[in-house]
Amino acid sequence: MAADRARIRDALPEDWPAVADLLRQLGRPSALGTPGEGELREGYLEFLSRSDAATLVVETDGRVVGFCDLLFLPRLNFVGPQAWIPDLVVAEEERGRGVGAAMLAAAEALARDRGCWSIFLSSANWRTRSHQFYRREGWDQSGQYFSKSLTDEPWPPPPPA
Repeated sequence: MAADRARIRDALPEDWPAVADLLRQLGRPSALGTPGEGELREGYLEFLSRSDAATLVVETDGRVVGFCDLLFLPRLNFVGPQAWIPDLVVAEEERGRGVGAAMLAAAEALARDRGCWSIFLSSANWRTRSHQFYRREGWDQSGQYFSKSLTDEPWPPPPPA
């Protein structure tokens, strides 16, 4: 199982190419080799230094095969923050091998260490395999997610062709 060979660590600046490719696999716009890559890389570097965030990567055999970022959000009427996972992705060839479960457990431990009362994420409606994974890991579907694009870009991203 790949999880046996996996090492979870904080993301580093030099992980940018692997992280950008993983986000593309998640359905996010491509960044590598685009005119906006420099600006996107700078945003990644700024995110790494945020005190209200955490970024994790999973390495297997020296290669980054997973990425997860968290934001710790203050919420009214709660003493501690709530953790939000904007992105969690495992490389296509590593899915189903325990890497995602290990990364999700690490994210939950980080949230507990930060005093979070809850952790949440969103997942596109068409990602039924991901939904099964989250349920298997003890997560509940606790609401519905609504969004409205404020640009010409479609959001959420459509399923892959």
